[in-house]
Amino acid sequence: MQSSTSSETEVALSAAIHLEYVRNMAQHGSEESIHAVASFHESLFMQKHGKDLERYVQQKKLSEDRLRDLEHRLSETRDRLIGENPHVTVESDGKQDTKPNAPWNLWDLAMFWSAGLAALSLILFGVLNISYNLLESGIVTFQNHPLRAYLWAALLPVGALAVKVGWDFIQSSKRRHFYIWSCLIIGLVSILTWIATYAMIYPSLSMTTEERIASITLHDSGDDQPTSLLPGGAKTVDMALVASQALAEIFLSAVLGIYMARLYASHRPVKLTLNPVFQSLDSERQQLETHIARERLALAEASGNSDRLRHQLKVFVAYAESLFQREVALRQDRGFQKLQLLDEISEQIKSRMDPHSQNHPSPPETSNPGAYKIDTQ
Repeated sequence: MQSSTSSETEVALSAAIHLEYVRNMAQHGSEESIHAVASFHESLFMQKHGKDLERYVQQKKLSEDRLRDLEHRLSETRDRLIGENPHVTVESDGKQDTKPNAPWNLWDLAMFWSAGLAALSLILFGVLNISYNLLESGIVTFQNHPLRAYLWAALLPVGALAVKVGWDFIQSSKRRHFYIWSCLIIGLVSILTWIATYAMIYPSLSMTTEERIASITLHDSGDDQPTSLLPGGAKTVDMALVASQALAEIFLSAVLGIYMARLYASHRPVKLTLNPVFQSLDSERQQLETHIARERLALAEASGNSDRLRHQLKVFVAYAESLFQREVALRQDRGFQKLQLLDEISEQIKSRMDPHSQNHPSPPETSNPGAYKIDTQ
C-alpha cells in the first residue's frame, strides 16, 4: 500500500516538474527552446530506462553473434553431410559385402527347409533313442538314475552347435572345406558303425522267448563263449552302438546346419548398416538447428524490447514538444489579447486628450430623439 502511494506521488511530482520546465522554456520563446525541451525529456527517459535499453541492445548484439556462428557451423555441417551416405556396406570375411546375391529359387528353398527338418529330426531322434539305449544298456548309473540318461542325450544338440561354431571361426576357405568334409566323413563312418553294430545285435533282439531260453541252455553247456563286458557291466557292442549313434547325430546335424548357413549366405540380401559419421553429423545438425531456433527467439525478444523502448522515447519526446507548442500558443494568444487591450486603452486616452474633441463634445447618446432636438434649439 505504501509503495503504491509513493509511486503515485513520484509520478505526480515528475509530471509537475516536466510541465514547469516546459512553461519556463516557453516563456523564453527562443528557437533553441524546443530542442532543449526534447533533449531534456530524452535525458529524463534515458535516466529511467537507459539501463534496460542498453541491456536489450547488448542482448541483441550477443544473439546476432551467436546466431552468425551457429549458422556458419550449420552450413559446414550440411556441406559435410552432402558427401556422406546414410548407410554403408557391411564387411563379410574381411571384404565389403557389395556383391548382389541371386534370388531364392524353388530348389534352394526346398533344400533349405529339408535340411532344417532333417537336422531337427536327427536331434529329436537322437535324444530319444540314445536315452533309451542308455537305459537298456545295463549301466548301473543309468538304471538307478534314469534322468541322467536324458541329460546325457541332451548333450547331442550342444555338441552339434559347438561343431557349427568351430566352422564359423575358420576364415580360410580351404580350411572350411577340409573342416566340413571331415565332419561329413566322421558322421558317415559313425552311421556305418551304428548300422553294423545294430546288425550284430539284431538276431538277439528278434529271438522269441523259447529261442532265448534255448540259447541260455546252450550257453550254460559251454558251446558258446561268454559275451564280452566292460568294467561297468555294459556290453561292448552296446557301447559301440550308443557311441556311433551319438557321433552320427552330432556331426551330421552340424553338417546340415553348415549347409543351411552356406545356402542362406548365397541368397541373402546385401547388408547395409547406418553410417556412424553420417549419424554423428546428422545429430549435430539437429542440435544446431535447435540452438538456432532458440537464438532467433532470443534475438526477436531483444529487438522487440529495444524497439519498444525507442518508440516510447519518441512518443515521450513528441508529447513534450506538443506541450511546449501548446504553451507557446497560449502565451502568444494572451499577448495578442493584451496588445488589443492596450490599443483600446491608448485610443481612449488619445480621444480624451484631444482638444478638438473637447470643444465639440459628442452628443450624449439617448434613446429619445425628441429630447435631443429640444436641447439643440
